[in-house]
Amino acid sequence: MSSRDLALISASAIAGAIASAFAVSFFVLPKRVRSSTNRKQKRCCPFDPAKRQGYLSWDDYFMGIALLSAERSKDPNRQVGACLVSQNNVILGIGYNGFPRGCSDDKLPWSKKSKTNNPLETKYPYVCHAEVNAILNTNHASAAGQKLYVTMFPCNECAKIIIQSGISEVIYFVEKMLDNCDNTYIASHKLLSLAGLKVRKHQPQMDKILIGFDDES
Repeated sequence: MSSRDLALISASAIAGAIASAFAVSFFVLPKRVRSSTNRKQKRCCPFDPAKRQGYLSWDDYFMGIALLSAERSKDPNRQVGACLVSQNNVILGIGYNGFPRGCSDDKLPWSKKSKTNNPLETKYPYVCHAEVNAILNTNHASAAGQKLYVTMFPCNECAKIIIQSGISEVIYFVEKMLDNCDNTYIASHKLLSLAGLKVRKHQPQMDKILIGFDDES
């Protein structure tokens, strides 16, 4: 074998080694990094009597459930979730915006506007709001005196139902800007205030809640 052939073989071997190393670093190492960053907090010493730090507050817990419920909504423009909670922090009902039971999600429109200006070609005459669904999903438990966590400040129609059901407190996540929104939200503020309900904006204690379906412990 000539020196030229040996040089070519050596060069090929080096190139193959580099390519293999690159492949390992690109396909294997990132997975290890991802799994380590997604891994749950390492368990402490089994003899440590102290409770775990960094657990969810009640407010973050219930608003997190409302936000998770919103992910069930098929509405392509706005997903809203709600969680009805008793004064002693027991979940009574959850809901999200969607069409009534038995009404196909594929046979009714999800659009916000109609090209022919026909309101029946929009979602508004048909959709049930998250707040209403949460109240109706309580298995006959009374909503009187309870708290309602909702991802978006309720409109005036929902405010009426909230008041009539006896709910005493509304905690919302986001709100439309009142200077540019329609009158339904201005009326909602007025109704809730006149009825004496406590209304407050959720102040999260955590930046985010990560939920994974991996089996790591």
